[in-house]
Formats: sequence, C-alpha cells, structure tokens
Amino acid sequence: MKRFESLNYLVSHLNLTLQQALDARLKRYELDIKLWPVLFTLWQEEGLSQTELSKRCDVANYTMTRLLDQLQVQGFVTRHQEADNRRAFQIYLTDSGKALEHDLIHEAEWVNEQFLELLTDTEQQELMRLLNKINKTC
Repeated sequence: MKRFESLNYLVSHLNLTLQQALDARLKRYELDIKLWPVLFTLWQEEGLSQTELSKRCDVANYTMTRLLDQLQVQGFVTRHQEADNRRAFQIYLTDSGKALEHDLIHEAEWVNEQFLELLTDTEQQELMRLLNKINKTC
C-alpha cells in the first residue's frame, strides 16, 4: 500500500496540518491547539465533570488537569466542587472564556474554509457526511 492509499496516513497528515493552521491563529489569543477541544466542548455544554470533559476531548484525565489548570490561570474556566463528591469538580467558563467563543469560532471557520476551498459545496458536504459516518462507527 502506498501512503496516499492509506486512510490512516491521509487522516493523520490532514489532522496535523489542520492543527498547525489553527494553532497559528490561536497564538494571537495567547492560546494553543491543546486548549481548543476543551473550550470548544465547554461552549457547547458547561458544567461537565473533569472526567466527562476528558472523554469528550479524547485526552487522559491527568492531561485534562493540566489543561484546566492553564485555562484557570488564564481566567477562562472555573472549577466548582460537586455537592455529592468532594473530589469531583464541574467545569464552567468564566465571562472571559465565554467572550472568546465568537472570535475563536471565527478563526476555526477561517481555517476550515482555507482547506475546503478546493472542493465544491457538494464535495464539502459529502466529505463531512463521510467523516461523520466513519466517526460514528468508532
């Protein structure tokens, strides 16, 4: 099999390139690509436990601890102790974290547009449909 026939190679290469492009845009906000999934997930649903947030972002719990520490120092998230479990915390965005949403979503959309511009609208929709179909089986 040649590398351009390998789904793993193609997806990995595209993922790396997409991450580098978005990371460059996030640097303007003193953020990096590692923090993107956490913020993106919390903009969709706050109050998740650290464990649930780790699962949704596909990172280890100890890694999530470091990411949340960084976001907390920057003033973008807070941790609220759960009433029934003193070791568990729910994660919420601060007003500053919420205020980033519009700008950072715009940056991510810009990156998406740059990569998808070679495709027609129909091809873009088909690509997204196929990627979602594959991801739902994983």
